[in-house]
Order: sequence, then C-alpha cells, then structure tokens
Amino acid sequence: MTLISELTILQPADKENVDAPRTSEEELAVGKKRLYIESYGCQMNFADSEIVAAVMRNAGFATTSSADDADLIFLNTCAIRDNAEQKVRNRLKHLNALKRQKPELLVGMLGCMAERLKTKLLEEEKVVDIVAGPDAYRDIPKLVEEAESGHKAVNVFLSREETYADISPIRLNSNGVTAFVSIMRGCDNMCSFCVVPFTRGRERSRDPHSIVRECTDLFNQGYREVTLLGQNVDSYKWHPTPSPSPLGRGEESGWFAPLPNGEGLGGGVTFAGLLELVAQIHPDLRVRFSTSHPKDITDEVLYTMAQYDNICNYIHLPAQSGNSRVLKLMNRTYDREWYIGKIDRIREVLGEDCGISTDMISGFCTETEDEHQESLSLMDYVRYDYAYMFAYSERPGTLAAKKYPDDIPEDVKKRRLNEIIAKQLEHSAARNQRHIGQVQRVLIEGPSKRSDAELCGRNDQNKMVVFPGGNHRKGQYVNVLVTECTSATLRGTVI
Repeated sequence: MTLISELTILQPADKENVDAPRTSEEELAVGKKRLYIESYGCQMNFADSEIVAAVMRNAGFATTSSADDADLIFLNTCAIRDNAEQKVRNRLKHLNALKRQKPELLVGMLGCMAERLKTKLLEEEKVVDIVAGPDAYRDIPKLVEEAESGHKAVNVFLSREETYADISPIRLNSNGVTAFVSIMRGCDNMCSFCVVPFTRGRERSRDPHSIVRECTDLFNQGYREVTLLGQNVDSYKWHPTPSPSPLGRGEESGWFAPLPNGEGLGGGVTFAGLLELVAQIHPDLRVRFSTSHPKDITDEVLYTMAQYDNICNYIHLPAQSGNSRVLKLMNRTYDREWYIGKIDRIREVLGEDCGISTDMISGFCTETEDEHQESLSLMDYVRYDYAYMFAYSERPGTLAAKKYPDDIPEDVKKRRLNEIIAKQLEHSAARNQRHIGQVQRVLIEGPSKRSDAELCGRNDQNKMVVFPGGNHRKGQYVNVLVTECTSATLRGTVI
C-alpha cells in the first residue's frame, strides 16, 4: 500500500496527513462524548479511521474537528518509516500538554505503529491510555471503558478473519464525491523492507456482496468515485462458504452477475471479477484501485479495465528498484525484465495514455551507484506519470533489518533520492504535456486550493485538472480542454 504522507510525493494533488472528522449540530448533541481522530500514512489508515468512527458512534460518541473539544483522541498511525513514527511521537508531546490541562482526556494509539510497539508505547509515552492494532477496532469501546476506569488498555491481536465487512464507515472530512472502500486486509508478500505483514497480518478478502453494497450505497448518496483498497488488490480472491451471507443479501440483489470467465459468484471472485461487479453498479460511478503488485496483476484485470469506460485508465505499479539484484534482496519476486514486460503489456492493452505511477526506494542495502543508475534508466523506459519516492529507512523486525546491513550513507541516499525526484519531475511534465489540446472528462471534487473561483477534479489518469468554476458544481462530470500544465497539474476550460 502506498503512503499518502511521510514520503516525497509527485502526484496530481497533495493529501493531508491529518484527517479530522467533520462535525454537525446533531453529532454535537448535549451529553455525548466527543471523538477526534488524526490519520497518518497510507490510504488504508484513512479508511480504517472511518471504520473506527462508525464503531465509536455506535458506542455513543460524536465526532469533532477540534482536539481541544475532544474527550477521546485517537492517532491512527503508520510504521513504514522512522520519520512517520517520530512525527507521531512529536504529536504526542503536544497532546501531553493538552492532557495536563484536561486530565480526564483519553488518548489512544491505533494502527500499525500501535501494533509494532505494543506495550512499549504505554511505558514510554505516558500520555497514551489505549493501544489498538488494525484488527482490534471492534474492541475499542471496551478498551475505552477500561481506560476510563484508570487502567491502561491494549489489544493488538491480529486476526485471520477480520475484514469489518459489516461495518458502514463514517466518511471523515469527505468531499462527498470520492471515497475509499477497503476490499481486503493484510499482506502475504514478505518484501524484506516492509513491516506491513507484521503489523497487519495475513491476507483475507472481504465478501464481494458487502463491497458492492457499500459502493452502491455510496453512489446513492451522491458519491461518484470509489477507490478499492488493499495492500495488494490483485491478490483479492473470495470463495463462497456454505453458510448464508452475514449481510442477509441474496440473489434478489442482482449482484450475481456473470464474471469474465463465465462463472457466477458461486465459483468465487477474483479481483478482475470484483472490478466488473463494481463497474456494473452504474456507468457514472468511477472505479479506481490501489495497490497492484507487479507479480500478480493479470491480463484479465487489464481486459476488464479496457472493457468498462468507468474503470479509470490508471495503475499504480510499484517498482521499488530498477536493478534485478536489489529486487531480489527486497524479495519482490520479480526482476527488471519481468517488470518491463508488465509495463509493455499495460501499454499494449490499455494504450500509451494509461496513467502509471510507481514507488521508488533510494539507497537500499548494498545498492551500488550502477544499480542506482538502473533505477533511473527504468524510469526513463516507463516515463511514469508520477511517483512516491523515498530514501530507504530500516524498520526493526523486517527481513532486511535482520539480514542486510543498512550500509548506504545518509548523504548518498539523499543525493540519489534527489536524482530520482529530478528525473520524475521531468517525466511528469512531459506526460502532462501530452494532454495539452486534448479534451479530458473530469469529475469535479470541489474548489481549487488557490481560488474559490476555480474548480478542480481528476481525469481518467488520476491527474488533477483545474478550470474556471462557472455554474458547475461538485460531483458533476465536465469536459475540459487542456490548455496548459505543470508537472503536477493540468489547467483548461470547460467546453
């Protein structure tokens, strides 16, 4: 799963690293305790915060957009880089001052950092009252009750079944147009640099009925784009069980549509089949997904994308390195040639205009200068639309930390990272230049950051497009003639 924050990112629009829930007069009714959530890290954390908000609302809490007004503060954390953890620790220092002013305030640590550090957080960070891992969110109301009684509360149990399929997330700080939908949890890929398998557990796929129901409900509420989330969406695979669906939904729902291989849901669902089911909800519901693993993405997925106009022509396909030896050390299970073959296949099936982004790590263990140059040459071959780029950060407990020395000096990592960034800026600008003179179908997400007189939204390739607002409104599709661009943004006028 790709980080939203804590990385050097070149993408159409920046994401905030803190997601505070909006409030309403109803939520702030007298007598309700108030919950404030901050989310750090990947899209999955943001989606998880929406699940936590739903769990806590059912327990009688309202949400608030101000930490000062809260009775309970949760930090939903990321453990993929040391900088991410240090940012959270610094945030805890600020919350400690708030807690001195308001002793009854409870502070909880959720997510990957919580799972990784466990009771150490309670011992070192005296401000933390509750620690809950990614699979323990149903248990949070009990943990809160325990903390309210004066005891420290911890649950970091990792489940092989939990998918939260029956919980309807509360959309936090939502624009009302786009939403994340989690389709699976955990990861079975043991990339040597990554802590996710240890903090989120094994892969398990969510019942497709619940996914389609959630996406249908979102569309009926006015949302026009969903992003299907998983650490590796291409590993999604659901098999029916003899017992009835816990949702009580049956064939009358109309979801037992034929899959690309001609089988119904009775034969199970792959990711390509799930994509098709969601695309069939309505032509005006755009479908995106993240993240794909190069070893798992199939032609079936590509052909399904090509078949449906509302499945966006964009794939995030992390490379991590352009050198086969380094990829082997990373345990990515593919080499440079395999990755290039996947890129060629994407271009063959979906065309040159298909948006492709990547993750790239500089300074992985033992990486030589020549191997770094191979990463740059891979970027030249693919010409990514944008990228998530960062210097290698050793994470305790990972295979790399156990087996390989973190032997690249920090100044070398930084210099190589800057070269990767410069290369991507060049490619992003060139890829955006291709759109000048083209008409792009844009889903309006709201006012632009710089001016309320302008609106912005994304095109099919996930690029942000800015244009004069006129009489158009959020949630509409408009056709925009692109007249200029930067390396991050397209600009134009509605036609």
